[in-house]
Order: sequence, then structure tokens, then C-alpha cells
Amino acid sequence: MRAVIGAICALCLSAAAGAEPGAKVSLPAIASPILFRGDAATAYRDPAAIYHEGWFRLFFTLVKIEPDGRPFSYLAWSKSRDLVAWGAPQVFTPRDQRLNYGSPGNIVRHGGEWVLCLQTYPRPSGEKYGNRDSRIWTMRSRDLETWGEPELLRVKGADVPREGMGRMIDPYLIEDKDEPGKWWCFYKQDGVSMSWSRDLRNWTFHGRTAAGENACVVVDGGEYVLFHSPPNGIGVKRSRDLRAWRDEGLLTLGQSHWPWAQGRLTGGFVLDLRQEPAVGKALMFFHGSDFPEEDPRGGFDSFASIGIAWSDDLKAWAWPKEE
Repeated sequence: MRAVIGAICALCLSAAAGAEPGAKVSLPAIASPILFRGDAATAYRDPAAIYHEGWFRLFFTLVKIEPDGRPFSYLAWSKSRDLVAWGAPQVFTPRDQRLNYGSPGNIVRHGGEWVLCLQTYPRPSGEKYGNRDSRIWTMRSRDLETWGEPELLRVKGADVPREGMGRMIDPYLIEDKDEPGKWWCFYKQDGVSMSWSRDLRNWTFHGRTAAGENACVVVDGGEYVLFHSPPNGIGVKRSRDLRAWRDEGLLTLGQSHWPWAQGRLTGGFVLDLRQEPAVGKALMFFHGSDFPEEDPRGGFDSFASIGIAWSDDLKAWAWPKEE
């Protein structure tokens, strides 16, 4: 019942913004670069977005610290017509520290369904970070709101048992730019590793490149553009063949004057809508933390917020300027 009520509230909130399907999105109407603000008991992390039938749907890790101090991680989503008014976050994974679902990579269309990739980040014994049992998964949906059970992404091959796959997090799916029907999965293991598949279920390991976490890949000018997260900021690399990569620098956006991102700016996700008439920009969603992750005041399980920026060329970025 709570999920139904939450969905109704999300619809009401978005309708109140006055945006109609297909209406031009006014980026100057976004008053703040912060879309979801974390606090002492809440963190919003690892955003991923999709734009479909006039709706922006934002998926993210939602961390809640309970009164006894234990943090639990969930996968949640919210939606908006205009990037200004957002519905209340809808949680759709269980409360279980042995799983701690989160870090949605992206959502792709395959076989008449939507496929979302994500991770488990187990911390059953009070670990600071996900333990060696962290793995990557997919979930499937027909409406982007009701999701099936997670399926393990066996990116090392079907013959490698789950316990032998090694710790892996932060998956991202993209179709090959030159070979339709061939899919790539990027994930954090020994840098950023890559595997390929033709059905999103049977995978062959391909290789790796030196990079941080939270890989996001888009195609631009005949090249793959990899956005990733080093210790701070959003790194950029380019490649034509997924083998040879060149560094294109580091983005820190407005971090120098954002109090809410002084600890770390990371988790960049790029939704390229430059060819979408209603938007006309590439949008970047990311998260920033008030404090460094090891700071006793918070910054990992708390005080992490999701922000937004946009670009015409994936190089120069702009964002809402707060007065």
C-alpha cells in the first residue's frame, strides 16, 4: 500500500510542476544544482537516469542510518517531468545488510524489457565498504517502475562459480557502437574491467583499463567516452576500440564553491539527450559529500547529495547558479 501511495504522490508532485509530455525542459528553471540533499541519517549516491515518454527517472543508492547507528543500503527511484519537481523516492530492494543493493549503472532496452544493472554491497559485520562478496546483477521491468528479481551478471563466464568471480561493483551496460546486438558490461574490478555478450546473460571477459569506479560510457564522435571516478572528481577517457584509451582530464564542476561537495565529488552519470528536442543537452548526474568518506561526521553513509550539470559537447559543463 505504501508503494502505491508513494507512486500517487510522485505523480501529483510532478503534475504540480505544470510540465506536459514533450514540453521543452527549461534548465534555467532549476534553482539549485542539488536534486536530493543528504543529511545526518541519509545519503543519496550513485545516480543513473533514463528519459522515456516525457519522464526523467532517476535511480540511485539510498542509504538510511537507523537509530541504533546501523546503515542500510537500498535501490530507489524518483521521477520528474522537468528536473525541478521530483516524486518521493520509491525503494524497491529489501532491507538486508548481507545484500545492500545499490549503485545502479544504467537502464537499457533489450528483448522487449527494460534491463537495469546494479550491485550488492554486503556489510553484515559492520564493514566500512562492501566486502569480497560484492557482486553485480540485472533486474528487468516492463514499465520502469515494477522490477523482477535480481539475476547475477556472470561477466567472467558461465563456468566461473559465484564464489570465484572476485569482488566486483558498479556495472554499466552499453551496446557496441559498430556491431548491433553485441553488448558490453563495464564494472569495477582491477581498474575498470569489460566483458561482452549477445544476450545479456552469457558473457566473455575482454580486458580492463586503468580507471576509477562508477563507469559510465557514451558514444561521441565515433568514440567511446568513459566517465569514471578516481579519488576525487570525474575522470574522462576516450577510445575507438575499447582497447587503447587516452585520458581527457578531470572534471570537478563547481566543487570549489559547493559546501555540500567538499568531501568528494564522484559517481558521474551522463545521459546524452543532445538529440532529444525536449532537452537538447547532455545531462550529468553525480553525487557530492559534505565531508571526506573517513570523516567521523559522515560523508559516506550520510551527508551525500545528488547534483546535476549539463553540456553541449561533453567537455564544458554548466550547472544551476545559486544566488
